Amino acid sequence: MKKIRYLISCLASFGFLFFPFSPESISENFQFQNFSEFHQKEDVIIIFNSGGWGNTPLKEAEDFAPIIKGVQETLASLGYNSLVVPYKRTKDGFLGKVEGMRDLLNSFNFSSQSLVKEIEFLREKFPDAKIIVAGLSSGAALAEETMKNISQISQIYAIELGIPFWIDKSETENILRLDNHKKDSLVVGKKKVLLTSFIKSPFRWVYSKINGEELAFSETIQAPGHEYFWSSPEVGPQITAFLENKFR
Repeated sequence: MKKIRYLISCLASFGFLFFPFSPESISENFQFQNFSEFHQKEDVIIIFNSGGWGNTPLKEAEDFAPIIKGVQETLASLGYNSLVVPYKRTKDGFLGKVEGMRDLLNSFNFSSQSLVKEIEFLREKFPDAKIIVAGLSSGAALAEETMKNISQISQIYAIELGIPFWIDKSETENILRLDNHKKDSLVVGKKKVLLTSFIKSPFRWVYSKINGEELAFSETIQAPGHEYFWSSPEVGPQITAFLENKFR
């Protein structure tokens, strides 16, 4: 585990050379306290944790928003109304990314404690509501670390897609983990494949700039099998079955 984290630290240090060129994301994060002032009755609250730096607005999260929509539609078919609350874990700007990487290498110790406090606030405000912590990639890692502190609460669930292989996982029936049926190289831990992809990323980034594409460096890191689609048999049906089992 120490060797893995050391490798990630080295890769992260190399990646910092390119981070200043990444576009800033404008936060749409609702402060949970403010959110509670406008919503008094929700059956299910979905906490949205995007991948990457965790500051992508829901409407811009093309990789995860369709899955969240599928979750809401499934809940509606089961008779539940739901509301999505985005959780922003990384500040905008270069220093925010440095802090975010430090938090990642520390297994999201800071962010998970912060999110646990936010969830506890929601539980006090909405004691009858069920809560789903949904995360993609690094967002799934944050969801996992958060659930370790609240996994005994029956009203709280997690849906994790593409959780990185170095994250220690807890044993609980309230978590659904998806890995594209072991095809996700980041989940399985195919280190050579991941390293090769990372080495190629700067060239993909330069090529995208030459072609006039506005891609952040992080978007050029392509881990094979790390894409998730609601229409895929490895995703939509699995989430639907999980929700039907827990909410019906």
